[in-house]
Amino acid sequence: MTMNNGQAHLAGRDRSDRASLDRAISRAKWRILPFLILMYLLAYLDRVNIGFAKQSYQATTGVTEAAFAFGAGVFFLTYALFELPSNLMLHKVGARRWLARIMVTWGIISGLMMFAYNDTTFSLIRVVLGAAEAGLFPGAILYLTLWFPKEVRGKILAIFYFGSPLALIFGGPISGLFLDMDGLFGLHGWQLMFLIEGGITVLVGIWAYFYLTDTPAEAKWMPADERQALTAALAAEQSEKAHSGEIDFARAVRNPRLFYFAAIYFLIQITGLGVAFYLPTQVAALLGVKVGLLVGCISAIPWICALIAGFFYPDWAVRSGRRQICLLFSLAAIALGLVASAHASPALAIAALCFVTMGIMTAQPIFWTFPTQYLGGAAAAGGFAVINSLGALGGFVAPNVRTGAITWSGIEAYGLYAIAAAAFLAFVLVLFIKRVSDSQPLSATISSVRT
Repeated sequence: MTMNNGQAHLAGRDRSDRASLDRAISRAKWRILPFLILMYLLAYLDRVNIGFAKQSYQATTGVTEAAFAFGAGVFFLTYALFELPSNLMLHKVGARRWLARIMVTWGIISGLMMFAYNDTTFSLIRVVLGAAEAGLFPGAILYLTLWFPKEVRGKILAIFYFGSPLALIFGGPISGLFLDMDGLFGLHGWQLMFLIEGGITVLVGIWAYFYLTDTPAEAKWMPADERQALTAALAAEQSEKAHSGEIDFARAVRNPRLFYFAAIYFLIQITGLGVAFYLPTQVAALLGVKVGLLVGCISAIPWICALIAGFFYPDWAVRSGRRQICLLFSLAAIALGLVASAHASPALAIAALCFVTMGIMTAQPIFWTFPTQYLGGAAAAGGFAVINSLGALGGFVAPNVRTGAITWSGIEAYGLYAIAAAAFLAFVLVLFIKRVSDSQPLSATISSVRT
């Protein structure tokens, strides 16, 4: 059976549009992703660099263990509180202006950590820092949905998440190097670390204002045919979300499905930040040395493994249609790896921690493919902020739960058990995530699970 001239023309047009779309995605990936990774790298480093400074900072200032745990975690309370208004503002004024504002503000405040000499100033600056940084991560997730169709979003999100292991691969040794430079210019090593890393963030924020483009339609650096193909593909996806997903924030926030997603992300964040905060001190204890350049380099090994896993595993999970089972494997690796690391020899404990970080690195981008497929428009702006806000509370819970478990039991391993328990609870919730992410009401989903 042969095509007539009209059918052949349409087929050729489709192939041409597909080729233009593929080129547009590739061009956007190479221009946008490296910059967003740099932004996320700095954000993640800003969250966890206090973990590298912990020993020397407390030795210099006398900040107690309980005050440190509270100060490290209270950042996430104000971060969570300001996530929603920040992301709604980004949706209103555009990513370029708002992401630049976030970075400049938090970079300045992060630099002020060099003056945090007691419990009160430490907690106060962490409170303000959380408010300043709020909105960067969900804003970046929203920004990616405005540029990349769902067919490639799993891979794009996985690459974006490279920022967190890169922060710990390179940030660990760099932070350790600053700590070893104690006394330079009359400053403590931890002061140099906060000052320099905060200054770099301010400079990148200024750069972001001039570099980013809000939407494909405004991308003068992209040929017209590619702009049109990408804009059309994203518009079709938005229409699909309006039909079978959710684009109205008021309706989305009344749907328990949104909070089911948030509960899973909350538990994942407990594990991720619970490990990131304390990995340097755990490695130092395994090696019997203080935190410095050596510990920073050894601590980078698990994150290098995470980077390798993140390169292919989330993309394969999406393309194979096995997102749920792959997410379950990631969460199981976190829970089992944490328990194993509490009882193994130093070499085996480091190996177990490699599986933990690989689980953390792959679980998060796979998870985000579920809400990004369901939410669009204002619902995406607000919904992603709600999920990330409640997830950010995991950053407050993690250090306090871990410290509380150790204080209660008197056994260091119980702190790791507490973090592993969060991964296990996330595993249980993910068993039902595909049913919950269906378009049926959540009450019907729960009834079907019971029967």
